Amino acid sequence: MPARAGLYRRPFLELGRRTIAAACAALGLVPWDDPHNVDDRYARVRVRRRLLPALEEELGPGVTEALARTASLCRDDADALDGWADEVYARAAVADCALSDIGGVALAVPELEKAPAAVRRRVLRRAAVEAGSPPGTLAAGHVLRIDSLVTGWRGQRRVEVPGGIGVVRRYGTLVFARQPASPAS
Repeated sequence: MPARAGLYRRPFLELGRRTIAAACAALGLVPWDDPHNVDDRYARVRVRRRLLPALEEELGPGVTEALARTASLCRDDADALDGWADEVYARAAVADCALSDIGGVALAVPELEKAPAAVRRRVLRRAAVEAGSPPGTLAAGHVLRIDSLVTGWRGQRRVEVPGGIGVVRRYGTLVFARQPASPAS
């Protein structure tokens, strides 16, 4: 969870629960506890209540803080890669009126080939989503298969991704478009 996301601000995210409770008590505030934060049906609750204490016991104190620091560094890295991917996407996008009319996306392969894998795969994922693939069902395996059209091109057939989207490589361009409905038999 980032400290800043859109309109949301979480200024106390790095402070521990005990510190927050003590500050509230000192200020005469009554904090509200979200009942979901103690409901073991949620994986995040089980991790917080069972897994992290077990890690602290086995590895020693400070594991939670170290994981939080690592997560923060990873967030910074992801933000930088996302920004880089936005730049590559803008350079690689090919204007195609016929495709844009149907919600399709076209990307120039030479631009994609210049990008490191982490950046290129973000661009490919974004193109698939913009063409209509539902983000929640678009898995890493789908993106890797699309990536093979850039990095391992051997004339292979289209890559199918969720949402009825097909990706093909044609004349140095990756085309992401909804597949036409099959004719009724």
